[in-house]
Amino acid sequence: MRRKCVASLFLLLSIPALADQLVLKNGDRLSGTIAKSDGKQLVIKTDYAGDVTVKFDAIQSISSAGELNATLGGKTVVGTVTTSGDNVVVATKSAGPVEAPKSSLTMLRSPAEETAYEKTLHPGLLEGWNGGLNLGFALTGGNSETKSLNIAFNATRKGLHDKLTLYSDSIYATNDLATANPHTTADSNGGGARYDHDFSARGFAFVSGDFFSNSLQDLDLRSILGGGGGLHAIKSSSTTLDLLLGANYTHESYSVAVSPPGTSMTRSVGAITAGDAFTHKLGKSTVVTQGFLFYPDLSNTGEYRFTFNFGTVTKFSKWLAWQNTFGDIYVSDPPSGVTPPLKRNDVQLATGVTFTFVH
Repeated sequence: MRRKCVASLFLLLSIPALADQLVLKNGDRLSGTIAKSDGKQLVIKTDYAGDVTVKFDAIQSISSAGELNATLGGKTVVGTVTTSGDNVVVATKSAGPVEAPKSSLTMLRSPAEETAYEKTLHPGLLEGWNGGLNLGFALTGGNSETKSLNIAFNATRKGLHDKLTLYSDSIYATNDLATANPHTTADSNGGGARYDHDFSARGFAFVSGDFFSNSLQDLDLRSILGGGGGLHAIKSSSTTLDLLLGANYTHESYSVAVSPPGTSMTRSVGAITAGDAFTHKLGKSTVVTQGFLFYPDLSNTGEYRFTFNFGTVTKFSKWLAWQNTFGDIYVSDPPSGVTPPLKRNDVQLATGVTFTFVH
């Protein structure tokens, strides 16, 4: 019985030795599993307090029970990590101990964190998506009888050196009051995709496809296929600004109300693509987006088109947000000879609830 008690005591005393140990400069000690560090902060998982984040400058010594991935002075090594004075020592299996000043350490990761990090560098096609579905609906009755529906979708998949963006939006509205001659007041659909691939820290190439229809403009379909180069003018955790320059091919198909009835008109033009894409985080919950694309016509000098979009998304929770969007599509030369004449501008303003997702 006595031997069993002694054995149990030694077993209990050995458990902390199997854990990673941190000793802080104020004398506190933390035991657990080191998850990661960026050289400024260190995260250790504990059984008694969950994940604990510690300022790296507050750490006196480190002792890991298992191997960690460490970057010292730009060189990444794998091994158990300890400290010796003001230095970090990584005991590697292949190269022996590697020692460097604490100030040169820029990364620590556990095997699990390293696996998760490497997966983010090369996500599968269905992985790494972030986006939302926006839904807005309005209905009136009595002195007015109107219905409106707005549905929008956006998703972005970011890799280490590339980004794929998908979007679509649809607005439909009617005025059903008998005295107002029931009619459709809005019926437009749009969608597209853009793929960016970085070839340097600031430069990237892109290809894009945009598609738009508007029955009130007699526009059956406008297809814009383009590509070119871009510059990451601003690229920080809170703000991004991309400048774009390239060329595109545009094909338009209109069903115009001219003689003979049902006449269709199509046209194809080559144009320049120039513009910007801007995002900015306001606090912790709101993101502002803005995009502008200008298309000077290469076939008919002086004619042009542009699209302008502005929006805000405010998150209430991980899956629920409120979205506001404003869009303006301008065509300097809509088809002529149409009754009533087609307007150059097509303006959209929508608001509604957004259901966000991360995959």
